[in-house]
Amino acid sequence: MNILFIMYDQLRFDYLSCAGHPHLHTPNFDRVAAQGVRFSNAYVQSPVCGSSRMSYYTGRYPSSHGAQWNGFPLRVGEVTLGDHLRKLGMNSWIIGKTHMKADAEGMARLGLAADSEIGARQAECGFDNWCRDDGLWGHGPDGFYDEKRSPYNEYLKSKGYPSENPWADFANAGITDDQIASGWMFRNADKPANIREEDSETPWLTSETIRFVDQTDSPWLAHVSFIKPHWPYIVPAPYHDMYGPNHVPAPLRHDVEREDPHPVYGAYMENKIASAFQRDEVREKVIPAYMGLIKQCDDQLGRLLDHLEATGKMDDTMIVLTSDHGDYLGDHWLGEKDMFHEQSVKVPMIVFDPRPEADSTRGTVCDALVESIDLAATFVEAAGGQVPDHIIEGRSLMPWLHGDTPEWRDYAISEYDFSVTPQAVALGLEPRDARLFMVFDGRYKLIHAAAGYRPMLFDLKTDPEEFYDLGDSADHAEVRDKLYAHLHEWGLRMSQRVTRSEEDIRNSRGRSGRRGILPFLYDGTEVPEELIQFYRGPATAKYTD
Repeated sequence: MNILFIMYDQLRFDYLSCAGHPHLHTPNFDRVAAQGVRFSNAYVQSPVCGSSRMSYYTGRYPSSHGAQWNGFPLRVGEVTLGDHLRKLGMNSWIIGKTHMKADAEGMARLGLAADSEIGARQAECGFDNWCRDDGLWGHGPDGFYDEKRSPYNEYLKSKGYPSENPWADFANAGITDDQIASGWMFRNADKPANIREEDSETPWLTSETIRFVDQTDSPWLAHVSFIKPHWPYIVPAPYHDMYGPNHVPAPLRHDVEREDPHPVYGAYMENKIASAFQRDEVREKVIPAYMGLIKQCDDQLGRLLDHLEATGKMDDTMIVLTSDHGDYLGDHWLGEKDMFHEQSVKVPMIVFDPRPEADSTRGTVCDALVESIDLAATFVEAAGGQVPDHIIEGRSLMPWLHGDTPEWRDYAISEYDFSVTPQAVALGLEPRDARLFMVFDGRYKLIHAAAGYRPMLFDLKTDPEEFYDLGDSADHAEVRDKLYAHLHEWGLRMSQRVTRSEEDIRNSRGRSGRRGILPFLYDGTEVPEELIQFYRGPATAKYTD
């Protein structure tokens, strides 16, 4: 079986028609959901791109793998999906975005050349590189944001777009009065991107995926990682005006959130992103463009699904649709992601397993608390392996897919290291103190701040919008204690003993005695006879001086 692991960047869990969006029709996401299982309570392990993705790729929490923010290298030697799957005879490929930074210092220390097979995989999160493109090709006075070569930019140049950086000048820009109307400016979000629709980012990556499927021998895992609907929020015609201000919901926010907020939340409400999305004119331009980008993603998903069906490969390909985090879009007075409201930390997750064992669950919704790291465990089991639970901290979703009801977690965890952000500076925090932890039990969500601030607490049963912070409510002390007990239990987990499995340790107990190491004995009766028989019998010679 093959695995098509599709990730969209910054796709909200509720911006799909199968999840109940009132205006955005996504028939191809719905098509996969109708054939598989939609997990309605899926949470990422960090609400920021790089750290979240490293958790997907390793099956481990950020505090385990250490790459806790964008640009933090994934340390050399960290075991990834590619490592696990190659042991099982399945190759693992990247097509699109990873947001991964290689541990160049660690590779140099170990003498791993970047152009060697092992070195190249270390530099690509364990994947073989079919077509990596991280999708942020801005340039400024100090040069390009990403110094690597952009396959997409080279593609656009081959199509005749006359620019050093056509990503910025065409794919993510419109035109106003014969001038570039950059997608970086929210006021331009309602303009069509100055590019042929078939040459824009999402169709290009879909074409690369189809080319991969047609040219690659099975079995494989392909991590197809789309750049959109992540900003810049601008989309080519006809998607740019499919939606308008009449499709923009009122922001989900309340004045009470601004009354003596938690210091970290307050700092985020005051940043540049939040200030922009607090303006009605920004939301009225950006959200229709965001919806247009998602609609284009859905259309291209349909193109890919049609190709899989036409070539007969749908019958032996597991398909997973998910996101690295969500997007506030002005809800809770915020933009982007970073905090732990549902709009940010909860993601869509749809899994189609083509095998007959999954027939009983087709078209169902599973409400279990799922973490993004569960996919790594699922893929190992789907490839025929046993999940190495001393390394992978997630749990396989296979029982849910096959109609079983397994014993399951009581809470979900997410972490956020904001040490490099302006908010940490504004709060005067040392880097080691600029960390947040979320623990959610399905009703109550607690956010602990390492800096010594009070916690935040929300009751999603009585307050599903997460407006009322109960972090210092005297009536909820027992709830906070319970959630802190969960966090304490999680913090004491075994997470770093990755070189010896539980089975290996069980099987090695007492082996030293079987190898002739027998300390602390008086006369040998303390151990089985077979262990000491080599030390019985007449002496072979008497030593004399």
